[in-house]
Amino acid sequence: MPRSPTILAAFLAVTAANLLANATGSDLAFTLTKPLLMPLLAAYLWRVTADRGARPDRLVLAGLAFATGGDVALLVAGTGWFLAGMACFLGTHLCYLAAFTRDGAATALRRPPLVAVPVGYAVLTVVALGWMWSGLTDAGLAVPVAGYALALAAMATTAVTQGRRVGLGAALFLGSDLLIAAGVAGVAEPPGAPVLVMATYAAGQALIVAGRAARAEAPVSPAGAPAAP
Repeated sequence: MPRSPTILAAFLAVTAANLLANATGSDLAFTLTKPLLMPLLAAYLWRVTADRGARPDRLVLAGLAFATGGDVALLVAGTGWFLAGMACFLGTHLCYLAAFTRDGAATALRRPPLVAVPVGYAVLTVVALGWMWSGLTDAGLAVPVAGYALALAAMATTAVTQGRRVGLGAALFLGSDLLIAAGVAGVAEPPGAPVLVMATYAAGQALIVAGRAARAEAPVSPAGAPAAP
């Protein structure tokens, strides 16, 4: 397998090509590049942790595999494919949520100032769903999107306990999905929305992976726990 900087450079190049294809309306280039993004991040996580003699986080790798399935499903038009993509990304969020909870998120969220984070994300979720509810109902997607939003908010909440990169990455991931939902509901579509969706999604996933890789790379303290990133 290539070295981790080479894999990261490949991810950045493919991301740039994908965003350019999105901006210029090149459907073929977009279709060819989108399914490569998450496998490249998975390869980077695998290599950068192996280089340090550590094991990659299997839950995060599983989350990236689900995200790849979601990326492919959303390349196809239609409500059924949209729901399939949503189900795949739900798998991503549940994998990340399990990984973050395993690493002490529940305990950390009971301490100030992080105790305010669940409230903030809960308010954001309720407000966003209220804003989009009528449009989502018309599209027949209100209930599945609401369930998905709860899992997404839980993932983003627990992510803040895993370091700044992971927390910011999860927030960008949430923002990307919010843009998609707003477009589906027909309540908002800012200029360049498709590019913004992919840019925030790719950046969010990259930050989550980088943060998790940093935890694996961190030296072990005398107590046997990895240092925080």
